[in-house]
Amino acid sequence: MCGIVGAIGDVSSDLLEAMIEKMNHRGPDHSSSFSCENVHLGHARLSIIDLSELSNQPLWDVSKRACIVFNGEIYNFKELRLELELIGVEFTSSGDAEVLLNAYLKFGFEGLNKASGIFSFAIWDLENKEMVIARDQYGVKPLYYYAKDGEFYFASEIKSLLCIAKLKREVNLDALLRTLIFLWNPGEETLLTGIYKVKPAHYMVIKNGLIKKYERYWSWPDYNPNYKLSSQQHQDRVLVAIKRAVDEQLVADVKVGAFLSGGLDSSLIVALAAQKLQGKIETFTIDSGDVEQSKEGFADDLPYAKKVADYLKVELDILKVTPDIVSLLPKMIYQLDELQADPAPLNVLLICEQAKKKGVKVLLSGAGGDDIFTGYRRHYAVKAEKYWSWLPKKGRKMLKTITKALPKNRAITRRIAKAFQYADLDGDQRLLSYFYWLDPKVAKGLFLNPEALTPKPFDFMLDELSALKTNDPVEKLLTLEQKYFLVDHNFNYTDKMSMAAGVEVRVPFLDKSVVNVASEVPADLKQQGRVGKAILKQAAETVLPKDIIYRPKSGFGAPLRSWLKTDLAGMVNDSLSVESINRRGIFNAEKVQKLLADDRASIEDYSYPIFALLCFELWCQQFID
Repeated sequence: MCGIVGAIGDVSSDLLEAMIEKMNHRGPDHSSSFSCENVHLGHARLSIIDLSELSNQPLWDVSKRACIVFNGEIYNFKELRLELELIGVEFTSSGDAEVLLNAYLKFGFEGLNKASGIFSFAIWDLENKEMVIARDQYGVKPLYYYAKDGEFYFASEIKSLLCIAKLKREVNLDALLRTLIFLWNPGEETLLTGIYKVKPAHYMVIKNGLIKKYERYWSWPDYNPNYKLSSQQHQDRVLVAIKRAVDEQLVADVKVGAFLSGGLDSSLIVALAAQKLQGKIETFTIDSGDVEQSKEGFADDLPYAKKVADYLKVELDILKVTPDIVSLLPKMIYQLDELQADPAPLNVLLICEQAKKKGVKVLLSGAGGDDIFTGYRRHYAVKAEKYWSWLPKKGRKMLKTITKALPKNRAITRRIAKAFQYADLDGDQRLLSYFYWLDPKVAKGLFLNPEALTPKPFDFMLDELSALKTNDPVEKLLTLEQKYFLVDHNFNYTDKMSMAAGVEVRVPFLDKSVVNVASEVPADLKQQGRVGKAILKQAAETVLPKDIIYRPKSGFGAPLRSWLKTDLAGMVNDSLSVESINRRGIFNAEKVQKLLADDRASIEDYSYPIFALLCFELWCQQFID
């Protein structure tokens, strides 16, 4: 895991070094750069495989035809290297970066599909005078770019691109609108006009500073349920695929540990890793010690994490979190680059900092299980639509009206109201609404100039749904999880928070064999009534006790509603005051004050949108001002 930067254009050595310095946290072990005429590459290295200087980057192939800067890990690099050696390729290092470089030179973009791993990279092809940049299939590793006036820049983090003097720091209002609605920004635009994300599973060819080609090299497998297999056969295939992925992702020349929340996903990953390592794996969890979490609907994870660790006989490092964790909010926002209104990244940051102190540079994560096999409350809600979706639109509107009147000061009534908040919408519009945290109409109404916003800010997501070959609502929802929520929310904060601490996080659920097997599991075996991830839970019964597998769903949550009334109250009052809102000049101060008042009176639950507004002001102070 590392950080990469680069440019094609008239770039000074000072600018290149400044871009590298901005992301030195991603690679504290070594940094270097290469410049030739108008081509510039920079790298900050976190040494995980081949710790020697032979794998320092920028790195050239033996023939000096091409040079690579690479962020990520190629888990099957040894097998891929052997394949390349059999056709005469020579190597100078024992690392994976040189293998990926040569795979591209020999196999072209098909070489990317031969590689099993997570990555973003740039290759300067001296022979063809072209720069090639690419991002892994699932979007685990970030990559941003900025192109203007025949110059092209890229970086692992937005903050590196902000070193470019000619880049105007203007807020992309459409991206901001999406962030208020979803709490994260789906799609390739970012909150800064002109800076874009390279899309997952895409490569780009740049020649003479211009984007010559931008294409997809891989696609998620279509949902193709195999009804010929029994439930037991599906369970066996799922477990074999995940075990293989875990085994493969344990490759490292440094100490490997794991997150252990006590939930099914992380517990299963730890159980399989412990089998491979004979229990010699250190795990990490959070002790929030906050009774307010239960009021907000979060089950206490710690007893389950302890139970799993005892059962598997693995070491568990418990990190006590106190309410002053909110003081880290500005740091979280700075490291995230992209605005995300979720306090969960704070827990990831603290765990990764603790892991680094204990000498653990790699952590396995259970991220992705819910997005492939189901598991979120919205998956059950969509499944339960069959009991009421047949109602005519008037009946669905009445259902919405009745549930809207429920009190918002209790978790259960909040969730019921949220489940039916958009019952009057039809088809894919209603499916997409399961990701809303703020009504799009309310969100647009907060802006001073709503007419400046695009009328259809997330049609690209609806287009994605309409292009699917399946009409199964659960599978359609999973598509949105995989292509947007997982990438733009979970992976963004997991990468940024872990790399802020100089720790690499790997995600075994995001492996081609696991993804392919999951695509053949019938939806009814994933979400069985109220039981999410049913097939995964049944598969896990061979390695974990049932009371761990079938426990209440939770996660790395935080008592946000309590924080807004206590530890964050002063910050909210200052940042969202009429004076502050007017000074920023983006939102209607009167509408924002109404939002705050309705939330405090429990007329509506606007806690997370309020947190989004607070985070936006803090983001502006760091990235705009």
